[in-house]
Amino acid sequence: MAAKTTLNAKNLESLGAQRLAELLIEISMGSAAHKRRLRMELAGNHGSAEVAREVRKRLSSIARARTVINWHKVKALKSDLETQRKTIAETVAADDPQEAFELIWQFLTLANPIFERSSDSSGSLIESFHQACEDAAAIAASAKIDSNVLAEKVFKAVQDDGYGQYDNLIAAMAPALGKDGLDCLKTLFVQWSKEPNDKPANDKRKVVGWGSASPLYEDEIFGTHRDLTVRIALQEIADAQGDVDAYIAQQPEKTRRMPVIAADIANRLVSAGRAKEALEMLNEVDTKSRAMPFEWQRARVETLEALGRGEEAQTYRWTCFEQSLHDQHLRTFLKRLPDFDDLEAEEKAFAHAQAFPDVHQALAFFLLWPAPAEAAKLVMRRKAELDGNLYELMSAAAEALAEKHPLAATIVLRSMIDFTLESGRSSRYKHAARHLADCASFAPHIDDFGNARSHDAYVTELKRRHGKRYGFWSLVT
Repeated sequence: MAAKTTLNAKNLESLGAQRLAELLIEISMGSAAHKRRLRMELAGNHGSAEVAREVRKRLSSIARARTVINWHKVKALKSDLETQRKTIAETVAADDPQEAFELIWQFLTLANPIFERSSDSSGSLIESFHQACEDAAAIAASAKIDSNVLAEKVFKAVQDDGYGQYDNLIAAMAPALGKDGLDCLKTLFVQWSKEPNDKPANDKRKVVGWGSASPLYEDEIFGTHRDLTVRIALQEIADAQGDVDAYIAQQPEKTRRMPVIAADIANRLVSAGRAKEALEMLNEVDTKSRAMPFEWQRARVETLEALGRGEEAQTYRWTCFEQSLHDQHLRTFLKRLPDFDDLEAEEKAFAHAQAFPDVHQALAFFLLWPAPAEAAKLVMRRKAELDGNLYELMSAAAEALAEKHPLAATIVLRSMIDFTLESGRSSRYKHAARHLADCASFAPHIDDFGNARSHDAYVTELKRRHGKRYGFWSLVT
């Protein structure tokens, strides 16, 4: 049973309404966010219209603000934005979807002024606007906004997508737009693409950068940006309409031979039941002068499957795995094998990875699988090849091996310590000292160091070779 002083709803109810009200006033003093929340709750007692009025006031206030949003202010602004967004989507929309749609659109217009004065490297603020795009789509459908009016709004928003806040708007709005709205939106973008890009007089053209031999003018950049915006928008509309040919038409001829673009097109052709054309598209890519990315390889095997060439697809999966050690190729390969055959194939794959030329690629594969025993075996067999400069990989390996394979974990940690001291990376001394302490904690759990030095012998050798790295030794406890 919870103590009577435990903070929960039941215990707080015992304080009574008057005392709780007094406490809320006291707690909200000095906190604008808390005061806004309380006002919002009070407005809710008077209906959604009053809530909408409070939201509109707050959105207008945010739009007028001019102070720089430093990193330490981002969290508070994020909380404020989420409060307004959720209130619109959950409270106002339930009673008055028309009003909610106007508010959510007002919310979306905050993006540019906010990002112009913020430094949100975490990307948390833009998540609110991406979610607001989804909210706007749901509210538009509920409010039964005219498809042409909605298309016009979406068109103008995407035109002004300065920070990527509307990246998912067309896809989200597709159901609410319907066929007529999507056709209207497509027409608007096509018309925009045909508008002349009038250049101002040379003496009035604004230089925004320099190329290899000439200046880059603002009007030229705008033209390029407009072309790209139109092409992406028409691709998204084509996807929403299930029109593969329209999607392909937006890709310049030369880009269709790029592996990732060819894979995107092939995937759409397969989904449309046009696997033969998909394979032709993939075959147009030059596969001899470069290694193929995973996306292209996956598109090829899925195309072969769609054509009923499953055996060929399996052979190609194995070939791709042998070349790249990509775990997804192997996982899919094993799933298509009969029972027990997959165990034998997995052993064969592990043996191949053990002998793979790039030991780090092999180690990454075993960690991702995961197969810690194989990773430990690899480390012990090929410890001389380990590069302690690969900090992220080696740290992940040491963590994965620590519990059941302390000697292998020690070898990995030593590779980072050795690299740090041999290269004199003073910025890593504190990490190296921590790694050495970890090695000391592993030592009692290692029965046999084999051909590796014991921990004490390793430390003695470190002191002999790097005794003058005083910055490091001052950190060793």
